[in-house]
Amino acid sequence: MSWVGDFCRRYAQQLLGSELGMIQLTRLNSHPLTVNSDLIKFIEHAPDTLITLINGEKIVVRESTDEVLKRIVEFRRSVLQGIFPAWDGSALPFTDKDKKEVEETKG
Repeated sequence: MSWVGDFCRRYAQQLLGSELGMIQLTRLNSHPLTVNSDLIKFIEHAPDTLITLINGEKIVVRESTDEVLKRIVEFRRSVLQGIFPAWDGSALPFTDKDKKEVEETKG
């Protein structure tokens, strides 16, 4: 199999294994909800977490804004690692905590 075929196979497996961009969340009534992270337009915290999709639909979930973002980032990292198995994620933006640790090590 060519490297292109292998690449496409691994990419498809990654997508299918991750339910095509879906993240698991919970509605306020404790019912589970699966959301396509590619359709999220923005996320608000006021006082509950409100997700607005690109079609204008709004969803209120139990998870915090930070938790929703964390799940989206985790999904995207898993996709990138499936495409580039040797990739270590070092090109991803640092969090404030990461920046502080790097600054401390530089002294």
